[in-house]
Amino acid sequence: MEFVIKKICCIGAGNVGATAADVIASKGIADQVVLLDIKDGFAEGKALDLMQTATTKGFDSIITGTTGDYSLTKDSDVVVITSGIPRKPGMTREELIGINANIVKDVSSSILKYNKEPIIVMVSNPMDTMTYLSLKSTGLNPKKVIGMGGALDSSRFKTYLSLALNKPQKGLDAMVIGGHGDTTMIPMHRFAKYNDEPISKLLSNDKISEVVKSTMVGGATLTKLLGTSAWYAPGSSIAYLVDSILNDKKKIIPCSVLLDGEYNHSDICIGVPCIIGKNGVDEIIELDLNESELVEFNKSVDAVRSMNSTLSSHT
Repeated sequence: MEFVIKKICCIGAGNVGATAADVIASKGIADQVVLLDIKDGFAEGKALDLMQTATTKGFDSIITGTTGDYSLTKDSDVVVITSGIPRKPGMTREELIGINANIVKDVSSSILKYNKEPIIVMVSNPMDTMTYLSLKSTGLNPKKVIGMGGALDSSRFKTYLSLALNKPQKGLDAMVIGGHGDTTMIPMHRFAKYNDEPISKLLSNDKISEVVKSTMVGGATLTKLLGTSAWYAPGSSIAYLVDSILNDKKKIIPCSVLLDGEYNHSDICIGVPCIIGKNGVDEIIELDLNESELVEFNKSVDAVRSMNSTLSSHT
């Protein structure tokens, strides 16, 4: 039986990319992890530091770093793109587009020089728009270009629910759909359950509303506290998604993917629940949204489309 080497690369060795590499290696999700950055020696240093945790953490994955040499990404099963500047205090996701769009386009082009059909996991913000840009600029199968935002937002939703319930997160089933932004995400509280019990029976409407609001500003809250974007939860969410891909876990994960008639929308990447496996998006799950949820989802779609419309002036 032939041994198949599972390889991923993270473009961008900053806090998020390095945390993702750390979790992926520590959990044995991939055999080879490549960190790439444009800052001289930065990725090499991060990779070496991470490799020096192998003994104490007990993993066998090989982590390497490179300054801008995309040839080392060759034959990657998954490419994680974290390139671009993080959101700074007071900066909207919309303001990020002018800076990050060209970066993501260049990175996506460079990846394809050494990888024929990789699965791209987009992390750069504004995430839904960057996912759409990467998809259009690479011409890859839409099932292979996935925005990570929904996984992160859902993790934050579960955290706030767990705190409100005073229960462990493990028993929670909850998700966030829509755009990956403070005003565009939709925490689906009607579908949320704790050990199969609807949270509407466990929390008051006021408390649920409080949890929803906290979730929607979850990223901004951390940016205000830290002075930059968060990295532990984003890095772990990347690893969670990559694990479902590389090991064909078939997990249901909300992701920003291209819609082609689902939810009555097309030609847009936005967060919806997906079954994620070795081929990327195996299936998009269409939730039975009620009238108010549909209104919120359509508003989110409109906001993302508006942001997408500015791409032409930045690329």
